[in-house]
Amino acid sequence: MIEVINVSKRYSSDEMVVKGVSFDVKPGTIYGLLGPNGAGKTTLMLMMATLLKPTEGQIRICGNDISVDTLEIHKKIGFLTTEVKLDPLSTPDKLYDFFASLYDLPKDGLEERKINAFNRFGITPFMNKRIVDLSTGMKQKISICISLIHDPPVIIFDEPTNGLDILTSKQVTDYLKDLAKEGRTIILSTHIFSLAESLCDEIGVLVDGNIVASGSVKDLCSLTGKDSFEDAFFDLYTKNHKEG
Repeated sequence: MIEVINVSKRYSSDEMVVKGVSFDVKPGTIYGLLGPNGAGKTTLMLMMATLLKPTEGQIRICGNDISVDTLEIHKKIGFLTTEVKLDPLSTPDKLYDFFASLYDLPKDGLEERKINAFNRFGITPFMNKRIVDLSTGMKQKISICISLIHDPPVIIFDEPTNGLDILTSKQVTDYLKDLAKEGRTIILSTHIFSLAESLCDEIGVLVDGNIVASGSVKDLCSLTGKDSFEDAFFDLYTKNHKEG
């Protein structure tokens, strides 16, 4: 469903941010990119979402090449990043209707879909309040509803629980698990060990723009000979990180 093939990204002649990365994610799988800030996670996400063009390599989503079939890919992905900014003077209700019109979604049944989505995340009591007056967690939940409004088969989330309290984080992670059970393909980036360990079927450890190891938590622990996932990550990081 998602194929990343020898992808690199260079921002300048001496700054290679992503270096020959390859992996694939199958339907019904949650794949996590785990690494520290600056490892290249967000750059990879932006390339998969067609917002950045790879310097080298190829990315295919649902069989479509991102450099050729951009509009078709936009119909098939839901993309969320912490950089998404909601209109502060609008309301969740108006924003949902606006994005539904952008995707040209049929009006028949749209109100029911909206209420179901809002009820799941506890947005309904706030649906007519201005975005500027809502909490960070509520804004994130509204962003999730909007990013998945067109029911995409592929979901790309950059740090989906960043800045959220523990209750909101659980709502988000439970929702992602449910989507994977429905057969969606999900890729997310994170620097949080517990999130990667509890949520992801497979994890790619990203160090200095390279995926240095990938597999399940059990695979990565076995590879490094460590008892805990956190120790396995730090072993991989120490062996592959180059200072300067």
